[in-house]
Amino acid sequence: MQRMAPFLCSGVLLSLLVSPVIVGKVSGAEPIRVGVIGLDSYQAVAFASLFQQAKANEPLAGIEVVVAYPGGSPDIQESVDSLPKWVKSYTDMGIPLVDSIEDIPAQVDAILVMSLDGRTHLEQATFALQAGKPVYIGRPMAASLVDVVELFRRAEKYDTPLFSCSQHRFVPAFQGMKNHPQVGRVLGCSVYGGLSFEASHDDFFWHSIHSAETLFTIMGAGCLSVTRASTPVAELVTGIWRDQRIGTFRGIGRGVVKYSGLVFGEQGILRAGNYGRGVPERKEDPTGEHWFAPAGEYMGYKGVALEIAKFFRTGTPPVSSTETIEIFAFLEAAHESKRQGGIPITIESVIRQAQADAAEQYGD
Repeated sequence: MQRMAPFLCSGVLLSLLVSPVIVGKVSGAEPIRVGVIGLDSYQAVAFASLFQQAKANEPLAGIEVVVAYPGGSPDIQESVDSLPKWVKSYTDMGIPLVDSIEDIPAQVDAILVMSLDGRTHLEQATFALQAGKPVYIGRPMAASLVDVVELFRRAEKYDTPLFSCSQHRFVPAFQGMKNHPQVGRVLGCSVYGGLSFEASHDDFFWHSIHSAETLFTIMGAGCLSVTRASTPVAELVTGIWRDQRIGTFRGIGRGVVKYSGLVFGEQGILRAGNYGRGVPERKEDPTGEHWFAPAGEYMGYKGVALEIAKFFRTGTPPVSSTETIEIFAFLEAAHESKRQGGIPITIESVIRQAQADAAEQYGD
């Protein structure tokens, strides 16, 4: 394999340019056939249901899940517990199942990698990338920054578009804070959310990707360094951006768990989702694990599904590879900060290390 080119120049992240591949099927014409890899995560059911239930005049119309590979990871209890019920959901929807991921690319125009286990995503996505099929990877994109870097390198090598994000990125309550009139230009943000760890993944790669994505959705890219304070009660990760803004993630280890944040701006300070209109009603996603306080409808997976549909039609990712890599570098820098007693760790240093490790591990 070809050795990856550097992502950094003078300490500034440069974008990986993945040439867009136009699927060639647009709304109102022939449907876009989608294959799903991994049925042990609720998101696989959520997306298939949204596409299947879309009416002819809706943006999600014309995206059809036509085949799926169940997968599953026997060393992750959540996968073991979830796989049977979500496989049943697929059979109830009449979606055919196959015994091997190698059977999927020839049957589809695009692929969703939905496996719960981030360790499997590099191998699973590579089948699609090699076949030139646009790929969306559900959270977490991978179980390591090394694999995130390698995934984008392979997308570039095979000239195939790829993106990944948490569903939090397209929650209107979070998107709307970037230019909210009561906030003005965002000067800082403190997000908070629950903690859920899995022994097979480093601390924050399993579940805290949601809060990290929320932070970057509001703050944008450009974080330079990260520090982490860690106790059994809470985790506090602090990032300093290149324009001297500060963003934090508080992982709630004990007590009431909610997912939101405070946004500090030139015009005011506002809680994400409040919008100055009182306390909205409680809303939960179908898994019961998330709590949001959005102004108006909480879109759940629909916001991401809409972006996936656009992506499959155009081949243009809605989130850049640069920003996605930086989000995972933010989390990896937090891990390294804890290993070194809470000292600041630069984003540049962890990305360079991940590049070197990927080159050594995966070769040319």
